[in-house]
Amino acid sequence: MNIEVFLTEAEIAQEFAESIEARDLPEKFFYWFPRSVRAWLDISQNSTASCFRQCWENVSDHAQNLAANADSTVSVISFGSGDGAKDRLLIKALEHAGRNVKYFPVDASQTLLELACSAAEDAEIETMGIKADISSPMHLVLASDAAESPKTFLVAGNTLGGFDPLDQVRHLAECMHSSDRLIIDGEIFHEAVLARGEDPATRRFALAPLATVGVAEDDGELRFEHKRDDRHNGLHLVTRFFRADRDLTLGVPGEPTLPRGERVFLNFRYTYTPEAFRWLLAKHAGLKILEEIVSSDGYCILAVCSR
Repeated sequence: MNIEVFLTEAEIAQEFAESIEARDLPEKFFYWFPRSVRAWLDISQNSTASCFRQCWENVSDHAQNLAANADSTVSVISFGSGDGAKDRLLIKALEHAGRNVKYFPVDASQTLLELACSAAEDAEIETMGIKADISSPMHLVLASDAAESPKTFLVAGNTLGGFDPLDQVRHLAECMHSSDRLIIDGEIFHEAVLARGEDPATRRFALAPLATVGVAEDDGELRFEHKRDDRHNGLHLVTRFFRADRDLTLGVPGEPTLPRGERVFLNFRYTYTPEAFRWLLAKHAGLKILEEIVSSDGYCILAVCSR
């Protein structure tokens, strides 16, 4: 298994300790611990994620057109690949269209990256994993330089929603050349998003990093709050935080405490109206939307873009 490392385990462990001290845990830590990986895999395989699978199955039907500007080998770079399940839907379709594929899954999670690489290698796909933090513009550029253009970049499973989408989509666009393609999806805001905080699987996922260091849900209150991002109409944001009901000692080096009443902000998730998602790509990032696919339930939107 071939994995290029831009983010070491020592670095991410240090960042976690600093984030605990700052009481603010960013996205990458929710896929790093084994408990977090199990919780995420549970969610990714349930009905909540079915609309994303449907969109990626549908875009695979257009694999021949997606590769029309490429030579016989297509380089696929997946930012925030996770276990690579959605990536493989497209890769298999490209291979059926007569293309050779080189696959570059990119993730901060060593465990998920190994799952993506192992499954791709089992399918006899030429693969090189890249362990990187996709919230870092420098890491995005380093990962995108793993192959020559034309390249196909993938951002699946509403990965964009785990970051500031206005910043992240511009950084993604800056990695692209005119011959490259970006295939990216987003979750459409709907009322079920607001009820997700009551779902046991979602709550396990949200609390997993803290649970790993000894915090139980009955040690405090886990809250989900819906907000609107005033920078543009149609940007919806669900934030999460945990508030301690008693003084807690955390199982990390130095044994820091979380005093009663203090809050730790957990990762957040953006969803969009269809109009806001198109605005992010076309107006804000300056991309051309070549094709658009919406799931049958209307909860997921996928766009194929060029510069």
